[in-house]
Parts: sequence; C-alpha cells; structure tokens
Amino acid sequence: MNSSNLNRRSFIKNSGLGASILTTCTFPFIATAQDKSANERLRFGAIGVGGRGAGIANSARRLSDIVAVCDLDTQRIDRVNKSLAQGKAKGYQDYRKILDRKDIDFVTIGTTDHWHSRIAIHAMQAGKDVYCEKPLTLTIEEGKQICKVTKETGRVFQVGTQQRSEMGQKFLTAIGIIREGRIGKIKKVTCNIGGGPQGGPFKKSDPPSNIDWNMWLGQAPLVDYIKERCHYQFRWWYEYSGGKMTDWGAHHVDIAQWALGQNGVGQGVLSLEPIAGDHPIPLKDGMPTKDNHYNTSHNFHIKCMFPEKVEMNIVSKSEEGNGILFQGSKGNLFVTRSKLTGQAVDELKEKPLSAQTVLDIYNGKKTTNHMENFFECMKDRSDPISDVYSHHNAMTTCHLANISIRLGRKLKWNPKKEQMIGDDDANQWQAREQRKGFETNS
Repeated sequence: MNSSNLNRRSFIKNSGLGASILTTCTFPFIATAQDKSANERLRFGAIGVGGRGAGIANSARRLSDIVAVCDLDTQRIDRVNKSLAQGKAKGYQDYRKILDRKDIDFVTIGTTDHWHSRIAIHAMQAGKDVYCEKPLTLTIEEGKQICKVTKETGRVFQVGTQQRSEMGQKFLTAIGIIREGRIGKIKKVTCNIGGGPQGGPFKKSDPPSNIDWNMWLGQAPLVDYIKERCHYQFRWWYEYSGGKMTDWGAHHVDIAQWALGQNGVGQGVLSLEPIAGDHPIPLKDGMPTKDNHYNTSHNFHIKCMFPEKVEMNIVSKSEEGNGILFQGSKGNLFVTRSKLTGQAVDELKEKPLSAQTVLDIYNGKKTTNHMENFFECMKDRSDPISDVYSHHNAMTTCHLANISIRLGRKLKWNPKKEQMIGDDDANQWQAREQRKGFETNS
C-alpha cells in the first residue's frame, strides 16, 4: 500500500469511519495545491456555489481536491466546475447525490440560508465533516437540531464567521484586550450591522430554465418566481433569511457575545426590547402583507440586557458606523473589519497581549485562517474556532431580536430551557411550518 493512500486512510479512521488509527501516518495538512499527490489529499463536494459558496470552495480546494459541485442553478455549476476544478468535478443539482458518494470526506455549504440546516444535518448523518456559511439557521429550532446531530455524530463543523480568525485578526485582538481587563468591566456594547434595503413591487415571471425553482424554495411556501427573491437578494425576505439581523448579526453579535462570555447556556435570563423596528411593508401579526416586496426590517434598534446589567444594542445605524463599540469602566474599544481603535489599542505597542491569552482564545491552536483551522480540526477531531454551539447561541439572540421586532414587544429568554418566559405565542416562533418533503429533521 503506498503512502499517499495511507494518509487519506488515516484521516478516515481518525474521523470515526474506520476501526483503528494508524499512528505512523502523516496528514496532508495545510499543503498547497501542488505540494501533494491527488491520493494524499482530502476530497470534498461544494454545495451551493454562488458568490460566497464559490469563495469558500476556492479556499478549501487549496488544501484538498474538489470532486463534486452542486447548485440549483446549472450555470453556476458549469462556471465553478471550470474555474475551480478544470471541468473535472461531477456536477449535481441534488445535494443528496454528493452525500451518497463514499469518496467524499467533507462538504462546503454556501446555499441560501433556508437550506443550510437541512443539508448540514444530512451531511453529518452521512459521515461528512462540514464547513457551512453563516448564518447557519433560519430558526432557533434548527439550531437546536444541528447541535443535537453534531453531538450525536461527532463530526467536525466549522461555521463561516471569519471575523473570529481573519480580518487582520482585529476582532481576535479586541477579544484579547477585553479578556485581559484592559478596558475594565464591560457596561455596554453596540453592534451596528447596517439596515437592509427597501424594494418592490417586483414583477412575477416564469423561472429561467437553468434554475429548479421548486427545489430552490425548499421548506419555504410555494410562490411564483420573482428574480429579486433569489441569488444574493434572498437575504431581504423572511421566508429565506432574517435580513441584516442574521446576515451581519451572525458576525458582530457573535463577536460581542464571545467577548461578553455569552457563548454558553446558563448565563441567566436575556431580555430583549424593540426600540425601533421598521419594515418596507406593513406586517399583520408579524407576517408580511404583500408577497412582491422585500420584507425584512431596514431600520431597527434592539436593546438586549444580559445578566449583571450588561447592555447590548443591535442597531441598523450609529455614529461610529458598521462595527462593534465596547464601553468599559476603564475606556472604550471600537472594532470593525478595517480598524481597531481605543487607548487600549495604542498601549499594545508597549504592552502586547500575552501569548497565553491568544492561545486560550484560539482553543490552544495557532492563529491561522478560517479554512486552515477547519482542516487542523478535521485532523485532530477537535472543535474549530467557530463551533456550532457558540454560533447557535449568537443566532438565537439574532432570531429573538427579529421575533421581538416582528411582534413589537419585549421578550425574556431562559437560555437553559431555551424557552421564552411567559409568552406562549412568541415561543411558537422558534420554528416554522415547513413544506412537505423539505422538512429539517434531526
């Protein structure tokens, strides 16, 4: 048996697909495309290959081989297959055919948000590790199911919240500053995630021949095709996403809760109050009254109160612009993808963060990019820097914020029971009715 086959076999055995571990094997970790032979490298299928989907597939193929491409738009399949796999990958419109393949080790998922959970659950149940774009879930219930299946299967699951590891490590540095107490006790956090667009009425038409519209709709209600419903614009429809609240909240709220130590359950009751919440069209009982307009909130302000009187505001606009403002008892800290500012930042030149602080933040691993972290965790079967459990908690806050806006009232959340307190109607919003044949079941 040659060494290249042994290397891949060592991964398979270590990931629970074999009976034992061959300790003498090496692992094709963080190699460039030309460093290793084809048999030494892991193989993956890219599911959903639009803008972000193609981007993460491109990152993954630098460390492994792309052997399958799936999308509901055949034009995307052809384009990405040619650009990333020289036309050698197999193309599919049905993701389940990728999961049936025994030669595929992991999948990347870059579909529309309302397909993430179903595909991810099926992938883990099929024995695949998963790299899935954010936001991972459409509802709180989907998050519960994904956490359950991740625990049951033991698969490695990285969520694509790249702010945890990339962007010049500005967010990682901000976390370190806060954990070392350099701005004191955090009193208030403001997450400015921007507001979504307004638009409509849009024209209904027959779907183009290159898109399987029925499959694209998936769990969502069956409706006529509108060009502005799909591809990038799906984000502005509650049927498929949560607007900016989940699109950018998945980034900034995630970082804020990471800094506040709100990743885990058992932190105490979370209270949410909708200060503002405007939509492009009127809502009735929280539901859109028109089917040909964008319907997610474009102007919002949610006040969240964590235990110990820590206040977090999620807003669509602020003086500082897009980013996160931490206000502490010893000073303030502002971080966004382009800058990190505050007195504590200036002081890093004289007193840098301790190596142990950075190591602890990164789960004992070296700081690296998001995809490389995923590959390292597939190697040693550890939790990646953006695991499903912390992401579920961040997305729960975002989903609760949207529910609070849509219902127009305060909510109280018990994180241990994962239930709203004293509001049976609001608890019904944790899940949605799903179209028959497209249910997300764990």
